[in-house]
Parts: sequence; C-alpha cells; structure tokens
Amino acid sequence: MKSKTYSYGKQNISGEDIESVVRVLQSDWLTQGPTVGEFEKALADKFGAQFAAACSNGTAGLHLIALGLGWSKGDVIITTPITFLASANCAIYVGADVDFADIDPIYYTIDPNNLEDKIKSYRKENINVKAVIAVDYAGQPSDWEALKSLKDKYGFQLVNDFCHAPGAEYKNDYCYAVNYADAVNMSFHPVKHFTTGEGGAVLSNDGNFIKRIKTLRTHGATKDPDILEKNDGPWYYEMHEVGFNYRITDFQCALGISQLKKLDSFIIERRKIAKYYDNFFKNDERFIIPHVNKNSSHAYHLYPLQTKFDELGISKKDFFEKMKEKNIFLQVHYIPVHLQPYYRKRFGFKEGDFPEAESFYKREISLPIYPGLKVEDLNYITESIVATIDSMK
Repeated sequence: MKSKTYSYGKQNISGEDIESVVRVLQSDWLTQGPTVGEFEKALADKFGAQFAAACSNGTAGLHLIALGLGWSKGDVIITTPITFLASANCAIYVGADVDFADIDPIYYTIDPNNLEDKIKSYRKENINVKAVIAVDYAGQPSDWEALKSLKDKYGFQLVNDFCHAPGAEYKNDYCYAVNYADAVNMSFHPVKHFTTGEGGAVLSNDGNFIKRIKTLRTHGATKDPDILEKNDGPWYYEMHEVGFNYRITDFQCALGISQLKKLDSFIIERRKIAKYYDNFFKNDERFIIPHVNKNSSHAYHLYPLQTKFDELGISKKDFFEKMKEKNIFLQVHYIPVHLQPYYRKRFGFKEGDFPEAESFYKREISLPIYPGLKVEDLNYITESIVATIDSMK
C-alpha cells in the first residue's frame, strides 16, 4: 500500500464541489457567462466589498491593480521581501521601480516603522512613493491602522495582498481588507483557503476602478455606451487601451462559489491544527512558533515555524532531505525577493539590506496545515521533526 505523504498545503474537494462544476459544464456557458458574476457577488458579500472582479489568477490580479491604479515608469512601489515574487513583479510589469521595507520580527508582516523610514529617505531625494503593497503573510493581518495612518500622512496608494488571509479578522472586523486598502488582491490556487483551481480576484469599494479592471482583463475591449466613440450595433466593441486575457471560466467560478461556502469551516480546522502545533512546540527553545497579534485573528494559510538551525549547527537543506525520506514535504515561505538575481542585478540589492527578512528566511519552515489532517497525522509530523533534529546533532 502506498505510504501517506504530507505537503504544506492541499485542496479539499467535496462531492458538492464536483456537482457544482458539472452543472456548469452541462450548461450553455463555460466562460464569460453568468456564474462569473455570481462568484463576484459572493466574494463581495463575504468580504464586505462593494465591488469585485474575478480573474485568471492572483498574479493577474496584481497586474490589473497596477494598471488600474495607474503605476508607470519612474513610480516607486514598496512591498515586503517576505512574499511571493508576484507582489513585487507586478510593479515591474508596468515599468515601475520596486523597493522593500523589512518585516516585523514578531509578526512577519511589513514593519510600519521601517516603511516610514524608507519613505522619508525617498522624500529627501524629492521622490514620493506611489504605492505600498502590504502582505497579510501566512494569514496574519498587517498593522493596517498604522499603514492607513502612513497612507494619509504621505499620500501613497495602499494595496492589500490578501491571498493568505481570507477568514482572518483585524480589530474584530472580518471585512477589514477593503476598509483600509484602495485595492485588495486574492488568489484561489489549490493551496489557498478555498480554490477555483487557478483563479484570483480584485476587491474594491471604488466602482470606476473595478469597471476599468474588468475592461483590462478582457483585452481592453468594451461595449460600454458611455465610452464608445460610435456604435455600429449590438456586436460592436472598442479598445481604448491595451488589455489582457485575464478572464476566469464559469466552471472555475462554480467551484469557487461552492468552496467559499465552506471557508469558515476550513478556517476552524486550520486554527485547530495551528493550536496543536503551538502546544507541541511552544516550550521547546529550539523553535519559535508564530505569534498572533492581539488585534487579529489568524487565518493560517501557513504555519511558519522558525527553527534555530544556526544555533543547532544543523543544515536546513539536509533537514529537508531527511524529512522527505519520511514523506513529509515541507516548504519555505519565502526566499527574500531582494536576494533574487534579477532584483540584485537591476536594483543593486544585497545581503544585509533587510536583516529581519533574511534571518527569518534562514529559520522558517512551513508545516503541513490544511483541512483533513487528523491527530495521528499531526503526531507523526511533529514527532518526525523533533526526532530528525535530534538525530542530526
């Protein structure tokens, strides 16, 4: 019999999900049909947004946000080094420049104090920062009150890369994301809290912004009578700017609607798993468990466990290899973006630029955390981690 394997994340698909997709597959619309709008409404209702635009993936969402907010050559966009490449790459796509602010060493999200220092240094050069992309890393909301205060003080645009945090709360507000940010980005990749296979969405309370996003996701083509220069008939459309094919299908959206209904139960399971890990590792000085800000409820897309490989004299790479032998496939989130060769060569970043992010990277491992893991699974995972480290001393 095949041995059980564990990865850091995994989708949870039910018979109801499959039936929802099949119904759309048997309908007249596979794409550009009514289910896309239904999914957008469900997202807006769930997360308290006035408007939502679904798209092909989270990276496409970030690109659309960059276009919709008008970023261009010469603009400076700041984000965190501890994120997926797309959080920074979206600025490159539109010709803007990218910089970073270090992370808070306790909560791993962007540090508002470091961010303000960075903004002040640009101002001394008569450069205004165009936008800040804050990432609710692992499911821990950023310090949004502090970030909004900086936005109001310095006049930059504020984006929430919310891909890790659906189901989180900030100051007892489930719908906090659109209340602080000009635009909110989501991803529905299979390892996220709920999935459409591949997919993403942009949320906002600005109707004109979302209207432009929806045009840009469809090649820039529009049939809006308020925009058309002329109208030859019901088939007629015009393109006023270059857009992209960032559409999502109806059958993906059917899966998303079904999955979204289970988000709250998925979050409960993730928090139970996180509590198990907390209790197991909290008194072992070789590890640092993720702290939860008192103002927040964590959504636990990831369980980032810091392991003191440096102090233990253990190779992180060797540790990963030994865990793979036990069918436990850990992950690291993330390699600091500023250390990627492209960013080092283009912008001159180097080791030591963001010490908190770099220290975190050296220690972080992402443990399996997804609905369906049983107590016996968690026993095996945690005991294997400790036994492997003990054997490597």
